[in-house]
Amino acid sequence: MYEFNNEVPIYLQIVDLIKKEIISGKLKPGQKILSVREYAFVFKANPNTISKALQILEENKLIYTERTNGKYVTDNLDVINKYKEEIFNNKLNDFLKDMEMLGYQKEIIIKKIMEEKQ
Repeated sequence: MYEFNNEVPIYLQIVDLIKKEIISGKLKPGQKILSVREYAFVFKANPNTISKALQILEENKLIYTERTNGKYVTDNLDVINKYKEEIFNNKLNDFLKDMEMLGYQKEIIIKKIMEEKQ
């Protein structure tokens, strides 16, 4: 079961969860995704909340609807890679800001990362 953060609307958290499944490859390009009802059961959420989340994913072109057949993950790898890169850059920037707030300079951060890889 998913534990949702009370500070962020549930539909946005669901958007992020499904988006991460798409960009990580857990949901493959062209793969049919769960129905609104199935996602409502999985997330223990109202079907209207799920519909809103799926609408946002469709607006972002990460999923598409085939009339009478359901919803599918986009086949457009450029779209998937764009969001993957966006998440990477956001996480990296957050990490760098946090480390700089602790007094680390970028050179030291890079050095420590390289040491950790070895």
